[in-house]
Amino acid sequence: MQAHAGHAALRSTYGERERAITGNRQASWAFADAFVAEDDALIRARSRSRQAGLRPVSPGTGATLRLLAATADAKSVVEIGTGTGVSGIHLLQGMRPDGVLTTVDTEPDRQQLARQAYREAGFASNRARFIPGRALDVLPRLADRGYDLVFCDGDRMEYPDYLAESLRLLRPGGLVCFEGTFAQGRSMDAAHQEPEVIRLRELMRGVRDHPGLAPVLLPTDDGLLCAVRRGRP
Repeated sequence: MQAHAGHAALRSTYGERERAITGNRQASWAFADAFVAEDDALIRARSRSRQAGLRPVSPGTGATLRLLAATADAKSVVEIGTGTGVSGIHLLQGMRPDGVLTTVDTEPDRQQLARQAYREAGFASNRARFIPGRALDVLPRLADRGYDLVFCDGDRMEYPDYLAESLRLLRPGGLVCFEGTFAQGRSMDAAHQEPEVIRLRELMRGVRDHPGLAPVLLPTDDGLLCAVRRGRP
């Protein structure tokens, strides 16, 4: 009886510890996500995203994109999924002063909102090239090895196809990033077998196992999968 009570107490202690660890981890992630403050232009762009029913990248994901663009000294970046300009502002802030962001979206009205956001953020009109259309129709028209970074935040069902195009577009040493790979936890739960989740798992395996990529999966917001294309520029 005493042994049984002891085991129960031990399980209770472990449960409390696990809950505390989980709580601390969530608090740490929330603190990290809000660590870099966003300026007024980004706050207004976020407000337009909410009004349009869109979910922009989190502040932490945006700061990560800015860091990666700066680390790569990026001059040419492709963005799949313009939205209202939140991620684009972060990318432009990290890019070289003469860098150009090529941003693709199926909705021209959203791109007009992004133009406004970039202007409010102080970027000249020639810093961004807006291409309306489906990504898989646009990407094949872009130059081989002509880009330093490709950021994918479009149709999750097309992510593996974006990867194939990114490998062609990126220079050696360039970066590819995919937003939303956790799918709100569904990608990590075997009980979920929806087509979108299956495609995300296919993407993660493809990036992880590709011999020409050095990958990392970052727990920012809903998961940011990144990889460097091996080789020297």
